[in-house]
Amino acid sequence: MFTKTVDIFSILSHIIFWVIIMMNYIWGFMVIISFVISAIRGNVSEVTAASLEGAKEAITTIIGLLGIMCFWTGLTRIAEKSGLTAFFETALRPLTHKLFPKLPKNSPAMTAISMNMTANLLGMGNAATPLGLKAMEELNKLNKFRDTASDEMCTFAVINTASIQLIPSTIISLRQMYGSQNPGEIILPVWICSILALVAGVTVSKILEKRSRL
Repeated sequence: MFTKTVDIFSILSHIIFWVIIMMNYIWGFMVIISFVISAIRGNVSEVTAASLEGAKEAITTIIGLLGIMCFWTGLTRIAEKSGLTAFFETALRPLTHKLFPKLPKNSPAMTAISMNMTANLLGMGNAATPLGLKAMEELNKLNKFRDTASDEMCTFAVINTASIQLIPSTIISLRQMYGSQNPGEIILPVWICSILALVAGVTVSKILEKRSRL
């Protein structure tokens, strides 16, 4: 059964896809125009120097993020070995059962969803990505229509996108790299924004799901 929820999310995904394509054309056009104008005004060397400086800064940022990613990935491994992730998974089960009532309690999909939510809560966004892909793979195995996202897949996509982060490590590390005096001061605003976004997203998803059933 093709639900309205799936149709709406499909439309949104197509819109986002075409927006990304248009952004690629826009950025390419801006780069070309920049070099043309710089050639006309005779300051090609300055534009070239700025391009090289931007590339250098991008590499520096990536290397800086690599360190914090390795750090948090190591902590994730320690959490797995110590049983911390299993504790969070057990604590989240009542919530996951309410959000995904159609899924079997001990299904691999439910386990992957709990692990993904745990990784997001701990601010391990990069570690949460493979868990999210695994959860989607398991949800698709339970999906009757493999070429169309189910209600559970749409709800999980919303939860994964608007996840609550107790420690937004990536943003904190970026602020620290660029000289912030208090890089951790954004924790409370991140909590507020992520909670509001999550509540709004899940509410809309469940409303559309109920409307499609009616």
